[in-house]
Amino acid sequence: MTKVISYNLRKNRASGELRGLADRFDPDVLCLQECDTLELPAEVGPLHLADATRRNRLGLAIYYRRDRYTAITTKTFALKKSLHDHLAAPAHERLIATRLRDLEADRELVVASFHAAPLTALNSLRRSQIASAHEKLRELGPGLPALMVGDYNYPFFTRSLSERMVKSGYDLTLSDTRTYINYTFFRGHFDFATSSGLDVERVETLPRGKSDHMPILVTTSYRAEQETAA
Repeated sequence: MTKVISYNLRKNRASGELRGLADRFDPDVLCLQECDTLELPAEVGPLHLADATRRNRLGLAIYYRRDRYTAITTKTFALKKSLHDHLAAPAHERLIATRLRDLEADRELVVASFHAAPLTALNSLRRSQIASAHEKLRELGPGLPALMVGDYNYPFFTRSLSERMVKSGYDLTLSDTRTYINYTFFRGHFDFATSSGLDVERVETLPRGKSDHMPILVTTSYRAEQETAA
């Protein structure tokens, strides 16, 4: 079983909550969006910083437990840009992924933190970003189980998105309750998980902090057929 927390820090406002989340929920991996990458600590409780994006200050990061995992490689990726990215503060890198060696299970997997284009963009652009991100994960770990969590900015039409994901070899799993509550009209499931080669047992919405997003806790296990194939 692997536990992953994903949290959009709302322009780093919720950064002071990370140690408390790590202590209370004991995740194996912590994936962040909208964090101040220049101010990230090397350690958050038992979690070690794998890496963070470089080209935009408010970016993405991944932490992992070094007593269970070895980080083989971490890469950041630029995805197709929205008009917002071109005109406002550009988000050059919207994906960071780490290939991990699970010392407990004696196998590898890929975990990624993702931040889609904002709601000013079309759903078609976000679908393109998600599809491209999944391809990057396949390139980073061919044939490996993969989990991508983060802020998908996709509160509507998730059923059709899920159908597209299945056709591409990924499953989409929403959290048990909505994750974004800043604006009345846009309340919904913004933060969720897409996965391949893993069984997502549950996605829990955690208590709200200083961000307009609530963190989610994703619990996964390796699929039986993956274990047999290994």
